[in-house]
Amino acid sequence: MASFTHFSKKGEARMVNVSDKGVTHRVAVACGQIFMRLKTLKDIEQGHHKKGDVLGIARIAGIMGAKKTSQLIPLCHPLSLAAADITFVTNQDPPSVECTCRVEIHARSGVEMEALTGTLISLVTIYDMCKSVDREMTISNVRLLEKSGGKSGHWRATT
Repeated sequence: MASFTHFSKKGEARMVNVSDKGVTHRVAVACGQIFMRLKTLKDIEQGHHKKGDVLGIARIAGIMGAKKTSQLIPLCHPLSLAAADITFVTNQDPPSVECTCRVEIHARSGVEMEALTGTLISLVTIYDMCKSVDREMTISNVRLLEKSGGKSGHWRATT
């Protein structure tokens, strides 16, 4: 059975030592959704929101979040990402925006946390930009979809 890697044998928090790991091409993909009223979604899609291009700003925020993950999550390694891409899909029923964040790097450490952080920051930015008209928005279903590279190789969510 796998053990938690961020704890010493004494149970103390630690940053995992990756100095002996090989540099490999690593990719991680995460996703999540924000549910909202149909009118809120329509305003986003039609560009009628008073704060501007909601998805464009959320995309930039998500990329920035992915790049700053180690500043937000204490035991993450600081990484120089090779790529971070945020995509959005809007759904009418139920009214929602799906966000997917794909991150790439050549490094000794994986980028799962960066993909998850990019997704979450994008969704929270949508909430922030639209909260004045829809405070009941709900962020949900944030999860890792896929990762590749490193010792554990390729993994894909089964559901």
